[in-house]
Amino acid sequence: MAAPKNYQRRSKLVLLCTLLGTLWENGRGQIHYLVPEESDKGSFVGNISKDLGLESQELGKHGVRIVSRGRTQLFALDWRTGSLITAGRIDREELCAQSTRCLVNINILVEGGGKLFGIEIEITDINDNNPKFQVENLEVKINEIAAPGTHYPLPEAVDPDVGMNSLQNYQLSPSHYFSLEVQSGDDGTLHPELVLEQALDREEEAAHHLILIASDGGDPRRSSTVHIHVTVLDTNDNAPVFAQPIYRVKVPENVVPGTLLLTVSASDPDEGANGEVAYRFWKISEKQSLLFHLNENTGEISTAESLDYEECAFYEMEIQAEDVGALLGRTKVLISVEDVNDNRPEVTVTSLFSPVLENTLPGTVIAFLNVHDQDSGKNGQVVCYTPHNLPFQLEKSIDNYYRLVTWKYLDREKISMYNITVTASDLGTPSLSNEIHISLYVADTNDNPPTFPHASYSAYIPENNPRGASIFTVMAHDPDSGNNAQVTYSVTEDTIMGSPLSSYVSINSDTGVLYALHSFDYEHIRDLQLLVTARDSGDPPLSSNVSVSIFVLDQNDNVPEILYPALPTDGSTGMELAPRSAEPGYLVTKVVAVDRDSGQNAWLSYRLLKASEPGLFAVGLHTGEVRTARALQDRDALKQSLVVAVQDHGQPPLSATVTLTVAVADSIPDVLADLGSIRTSASPEDSDLTLYLVVAVATVSCVFLAFVIVLLALRLRHWHSRRLLQASGGGPVGVPASHFVGVDGVCAFLQTYSHEVSVTEDTQVNHEIFPQPNYVDTLISLESCEKNDSLLTAVDFHDCKDKAASIQQAPPNTDWRFSQAQRPGTSGSQNGDETGTWPNNQFDTEMLQAMILASASEAADGGSTLGGGAGTMGLSARYGPQFTLQHVPDYRQNVYIPGSNATLTNAAGKRDGKAPAGGNGNKKKSGKKEKK
Repeated sequence: MAAPKNYQRRSKLVLLCTLLGTLWENGRGQIHYLVPEESDKGSFVGNISKDLGLESQELGKHGVRIVSRGRTQLFALDWRTGSLITAGRIDREELCAQSTRCLVNINILVEGGGKLFGIEIEITDINDNNPKFQVENLEVKINEIAAPGTHYPLPEAVDPDVGMNSLQNYQLSPSHYFSLEVQSGDDGTLHPELVLEQALDREEEAAHHLILIASDGGDPRRSSTVHIHVTVLDTNDNAPVFAQPIYRVKVPENVVPGTLLLTVSASDPDEGANGEVAYRFWKISEKQSLLFHLNENTGEISTAESLDYEECAFYEMEIQAEDVGALLGRTKVLISVEDVNDNRPEVTVTSLFSPVLENTLPGTVIAFLNVHDQDSGKNGQVVCYTPHNLPFQLEKSIDNYYRLVTWKYLDREKISMYNITVTASDLGTPSLSNEIHISLYVADTNDNPPTFPHASYSAYIPENNPRGASIFTVMAHDPDSGNNAQVTYSVTEDTIMGSPLSSYVSINSDTGVLYALHSFDYEHIRDLQLLVTARDSGDPPLSSNVSVSIFVLDQNDNVPEILYPALPTDGSTGMELAPRSAEPGYLVTKVVAVDRDSGQNAWLSYRLLKASEPGLFAVGLHTGEVRTARALQDRDALKQSLVVAVQDHGQPPLSATVTLTVAVADSIPDVLADLGSIRTSASPEDSDLTLYLVVAVATVSCVFLAFVIVLLALRLRHWHSRRLLQASGGGPVGVPASHFVGVDGVCAFLQTYSHEVSVTEDTQVNHEIFPQPNYVDTLISLESCEKNDSLLTAVDFHDCKDKAASIQQAPPNTDWRFSQAQRPGTSGSQNGDETGTWPNNQFDTEMLQAMILASASEAADGGSTLGGGAGTMGLSARYGPQFTLQHVPDYRQNVYIPGSNATLTNAAGKRDGKAPAGGNGNKKKSGKKEKK
């Protein structure tokens, strides 16, 4: 006995292992649970967290949820325990009717992993339904001539339970005339029949009362009863007979109510009333009885309500024909409902992951979709698709689920929201389709740097701007959104003229407006170069740069500056000399001015603002040259006062004025005779001193003339010992040039006349010098007269004249002679042309000419020639040692001294031993003086 027991144990162990292996395999593919019907709400079904390999606390974290279809949700998740529980009462008979196994399939979605799990739940049956007869009372009519052993069918009870809980047997109450016989059908159904055991006698007992009991095999056992009333009838020996034992008909589900399906027919060979047949449903469910209608007289079966293939595709019923003699005939009617493609596919969004980042990798799951069509066959086969122009596609998942995934990268800057249309079409004829619209938003990532519309910008700001003035606005665009599109601006730090750039300009970090922190001066700073950086607020931040050039615009904020004639620093008054023999157009002097502004603001024009004698002088509009407008006459005053205005062309124009004093005289005595009438522009308290100076000058002049006469007599007596006057005699030694009034004009005057008068203001010293006449480059040297102790030295004019006559005068050098049109002047004017063009750079031209005139002034002082020093052109004394010939071109060949028609001889000519060319414009006047 031990061996069989061990064998049985081994067999059980093998079966257990096999069962566990099967369960393991099922667990890996599909999870299976059992739950009895009619369980209370919240009843435990299975430990879903354990079977999915998750902790109960992680169900919510991973987004685990049930996504099954259905009008009502039968199950729910317990987030606390991680269990699958019932969501309400479950009626197996309502779900699965008479099916042997009742299986409910649900799907569990794990959003965190993007997975779906199928779960199969079997609803086990409990004995919760009693076997039920359609009627509680049944009347059976039996002819009294019925033979014993005749079978009479009885109504069947219906038990919706299955297995042992379903209908198991029938019992009939005890009777001497009747017994119960139960027949089993091919499908296992039980058919109770009433069997006549002995002949009936209506006269003895016209009615019999029986009770039929139907019971199931459940625990506890349930049963129901029907009361049978047997009526004994008179003789009727023929029962109705149907033409077919089984009637079959197919009907489409979309037939309208009232449609005739078929007609059953039964015949009774009896005559008269015994041959009349009446039809009625014998075996039909309550639901079916509502859907179909049977005509009792004709046997026509029609629809009473609309049929629905999806609810029930097959109907089975029995029709009974009965004559008046209670003879019965029965037939079976089978109605098959054919499916019609009358249901559109249904698409349900089970899960949607929105918004999605634009840098999501291709293949990322966007949504889970469930597709269902209630039709069957091809009518229920569904195909889903999305438009091809979208970066999404559908992939088949388990059961009727689809995954919506990306198949390429997204770009929020191009499309920020997708309206995805999912279309589901069945394969029926005609095909039905349905579509849903999914709105998917694309979340932004910082993948675009701010960009400027232009590669560089140019801004303009007028000089003398107020501090804090707005200069320019730069604007960068970032196609991202949110913080990724918030742009801040900054200026890259730099150094300008030794100061940080941030001290000149600043930028508003939010608006990009550039502000000036300084009031700019065009003459100091003309442009600024900035590098503006635009940076977004993303993580990580992105930036871009743009170059901004700020140009300072010139404003007319500088008054023209007069370079010549310059106001002497010692307070003396300058004077220009004009000979009375000057013809109209004679160049008296030239006003030189510059303007530190640029462009039109620096274009200068000259005009005569005021003159002591109008019409005598004219000023060149663009050149500043002061020329005689008519011939000078004897009645013209010795002193002519001119006020010249220099004005630029800015808006508003600025101007400066200079006062010129022009002495009109042919000889020194004329000047001395009229000195008393000369008044300077000194202050009123100096007027008495000036009068005393004039008297002193007159007295000294008389003494000087007497001394000259005495000196001439002495030199005639000693003719043999006198030497020739040196051709290059120097000027007054030891007297600064600044003590002379109008040095340039006096030098020009000496070239024409035989003496020079220098009158100083604010001093007690006056000088008279008698140089060699008619020679521009030769003055009488004090050494040649052997009198170095005083400036007031008598000179023997005859002796000097004879000596000079002994020297053969060289002819004029035409190479060094310049016509009035060739003499240098400002802006390149010729002969006082008032329509001369504007120079390209007036400032540079005027500065150069001013230096040339200054050099000519040094040459006329008598203390030096044009070259005041080697390689300096005489500029080092006035402008410092830095002005050498390497900075200024050699203009010694064309230097013109205002007030004279002569030019200076270059040093090269002296070295060659050539006699200097005399001033051809004064030969006639010199001849007159010799005669005198």
